Amino acid sequence: GVSSAASDVYKRQEDHGWGAAADGMAAVTAVMRAHQILLTRVEKVLKPFGLTFARFELLALLSFTGSGALPMAKAGARLQVHPTSVTSAVDRLEQAGLAARKRHPTDGRTVLVEITDAGRELVPVAAEALNSEVFSRPGFSRDDLAALTEILTRFRQDAGDFVGAGS
Repeated sequence: GVSSAASDVYKRQEDHGWGAAADGMAAVTAVMRAHQILLTRVEKVLKPFGLTFARFELLALLSFTGSGALPMAKAGARLQVHPTSVTSAVDRLEQAGLAARKRHPTDGRTVLVEITDAGRELVPVAAEALNSEVFSRPGFSRDDLAALTEILTRFRQDAGDFVGAGS
C-alpha cells in the first residue's frame, strides 16, 4: 500500500491543481529521481576508471563482439542512443586510448569503432566494480527488483524502446 507520507504528498498535489494527474506526476517524478540517484552511484564507481556509464556501455558492447568492432551507427542502434552521443563517447574513448575509429574494410563510407587492448582490459575491471558496489546491492529487495524490472520492461516495450535493439 501507499505510505501515509506518500498519501500526504498525493493529497498536497491534488490540492495544488494536479487533480487526476497527481498519481502520474508522482510516479514520473519518482522514476526520474530514482534514475538520478542510480546514475550518480554508477558514475561515482566509474569515475576512477575515467568512464561514464555511456562510455562503459559502448566499451562493453564492443568487448562482446567477435571482432571487437562495430559500425558506429550499429553501435548507436544497439545502445539505443543518438548518433551524436555515440560520436561523443567514441571521441572520449579514443582520447583515453580505449577505442579507435577505423574504416570498414569493404565499405569505405562506413566508420567502425573498435575496442583497443587497453579497453578490453578495462571492461571486466570496471564491470566488477559496478557489480560489487552497485548492481549486487542496488537498494531494492529481491521481490521489488523482480516487480520493478517487469513493470519497467513492459513500459519500455509499450513505448517501442526495444524496436530494432537486436539489429
